[in-house]
Amino acid sequence: MKVLLIEDEIPAARQLTKLLLEQRPAFQVIDTLDSVEGAVRWFRTFPAPDLVFMDIQIADGLSFDIFKQAEVRSPVIFTTAFDHYAVQAFKVNAIDYLLKPIDPDDLGRALQKMENQRSAAPVFEYEMLAQYFKKEQYKDRFLVKTGQQLAFIAASEIAFFRSADGLTQAFTSAGKKYFIENTLEELERLLNPRDFFRISRNMTLRIDAISKILPHLNGRLKLETSPAAPEEIFVSRERAPEFKTWLGA
Repeated sequence: MKVLLIEDEIPAARQLTKLLLEQRPAFQVIDTLDSVEGAVRWFRTFPAPDLVFMDIQIADGLSFDIFKQAEVRSPVIFTTAFDHYAVQAFKVNAIDYLLKPIDPDDLGRALQKMENQRSAAPVFEYEMLAQYFKKEQYKDRFLVKTGQQLAFIAASEIAFFRSADGLTQAFTSAGKKYFIENTLEELERLLNPRDFFRISRNMTLRIDAISKILPHLNGRLKLETSPAAPEEIFVSRERAPEFKTWLGA
């Protein structure tokens, strides 16, 4: 049986391959992909594998986006780091979901379930799951250090994130500044795109923080925020159309 892995974490891919071949030595892992773009290209090029293991969050987005761009005829077993109860909510479906780190017994049961069915789940199930996980995927709070203590702040309290000197700062609507571990690149995946926009290489802004939008030179936009940012904020001419679309979403 030919198996395709879609997983952007190399150690996780290696561990899954090891567990899989321990339980089914005759299986052949034919490829490991780490992005939506790569997976779409693969499915458009090669015959459908017998089975696909698919991580939900991968390098360039949600794996559910693959189904919008390519036809997937293979049965799929999702792997996920989401909460156990969210996973349990979909145990009634034909395919299975393995919580990371993957337990060998859970893997065995998923493989047995797949072998008993030997058919792909209907596309509508993937679409339903996509809608569910889109609601659940966004980070709604961040762990921060305040003096010698740890605390958390809600994403709804944050006006903007700023990158400076290799560190990411979170500024709240009340004007307080905290340091968080996530990079701005990671935040693009973690934050709800309806609320936050990557204004520039160094800043991600919450829509509620914008107090003024002013036309500027060369097609740029100048923004004023509340609280005020440490430096002037500009949206480049290239990003201005996308920014305006975001504002009207």
